[in-house]
Amino acid sequence: MATKRIRLIDIAHARSGDKGDAGNVGVIARDERFYPILLEQLTVERVKHHFAGICFGEVERFELPNLGALNFILHNTLGGGGTVSLKNDAQGKTLSSAMLRMEIDVEEGLLQG
Repeated sequence: MATKRIRLIDIAHARSGDKGDAGNVGVIARDERFYPILLEQLTVERVKHHFAGICFGEVERFELPNLGALNFILHNTLGGGGTVSLKNDAQGKTLSSAMLRMEIDVEEGLLQG
């Protein structure tokens, strides 16, 4: 089956914030048919690689099938957290936008509809 390379933003939306020194990123499928794609392609390893140079700790993934969503905790990402960090985005609000820039491969047939 033919695939097409797209940005994650084409099939999902996201929210992010902080949990102390960890960034919290939720990725939600725009349609239920896209949730299996998120499960397959948004692995811990892939997310860790995508945030190389920003995330210096472990990445955890939590599945929320009833919401068609995944939640990621990116440890050691915010420079100590909101009250002590010198980073421009000490609360991790831009992490969701960064996540949605990830490129993934999707079967073209799934994009029809």
